[in-house]
Amino acid sequence: MVLWAVVFLSLVCYIVSRLLFFKQLFFAHAGIAITQEQVAAAYNATDRTRIQYIPKIVHQVFHNWRDPGNDTLPSDWVAVRQNCIDINPDFEFKLWTEKTSRDFIEAEYPWFLSTYDGYRYKVQRVDAVRYFLLLHYGGIYMDLDNGCKADLTPTLYYPVWITDGGRGALSNNILAARPNHPFWSRLTLSLIRYNWNWVFPYITISYASGQWFETAIWEEYHALLPKPDANSAHEHRLYRMMMDDRPTADPWVFFTQERGGTWVNWDNRMFLFIGDHLFLFLVTIFGSIGLVFWLSTRLLRRYRNGYTRLKSVNP
Repeated sequence: MVLWAVVFLSLVCYIVSRLLFFKQLFFAHAGIAITQEQVAAAYNATDRTRIQYIPKIVHQVFHNWRDPGNDTLPSDWVAVRQNCIDINPDFEFKLWTEKTSRDFIEAEYPWFLSTYDGYRYKVQRVDAVRYFLLLHYGGIYMDLDNGCKADLTPTLYYPVWITDGGRGALSNNILAARPNHPFWSRLTLSLIRYNWNWVFPYITISYASGQWFETAIWEEYHALLPKPDANSAHEHRLYRMMMDDRPTADPWVFFTQERGGTWVNWDNRMFLFIGDHLFLFLVTIFGSIGLVFWLSTRLLRRYRNGYTRLKSVNP
């Protein structure tokens, strides 16, 4: 009984430690939050002497899981993509298919190919290749269900930025960087050690290669940066471009959101519900752990006091 109590308490401590770790994924994030309006205003207010860090390249990835080998985009995505091209005629737009994505990994990062091929869910390869593309080429990565509202040039004057939906984990649907930035180097090198099967598809995808993974490395990277120095003009922190779609949030200047949901699994709705009711979920979890702990200690106390033992009977 004592052994089982020790095992149970150890398990509870582990669960609590993981929940505390997950806290950094879903609440306040490191880095500098900047709205799209602020990005546009900073560009319009300067004399164009600012450094353009990010090259004029837009990467997009299309892996046709329903009809492998057919690289024809759905008509609505064709229209969304063409609108971006029309608004940004001086940008190079690269569309990466299943074949060209794998060829790129095999040619440039062969040490990762076995992990890339071995991913349990196909969308994880789409997640992973975007990170390597930004590391290698730099530029802007955009999901095909995101469109353009304006010229993207003002977004090129930051070494790295990712998108922040304003609630929960950071997003990986639109990302940008200069080539060979150490953040993307750290992130790509971390993909193998994070490649675990967490049973639930949503958790496995999110935490092994998706938004949760990206957020974890983002927080880890910023935790290792030098502490801010008021006497230094150099800013080490990276930028989070806000893309909160709630009605009261800051308006979107550069991007749009179109039809998506191509990687939905059976457990997506459950975890999206949890994300929208995270406080209630945490209260329920900790309350359940507390109740089980209280019952366990009560049973252990009864056992130690001999209430569950049979009294000896003289023959």
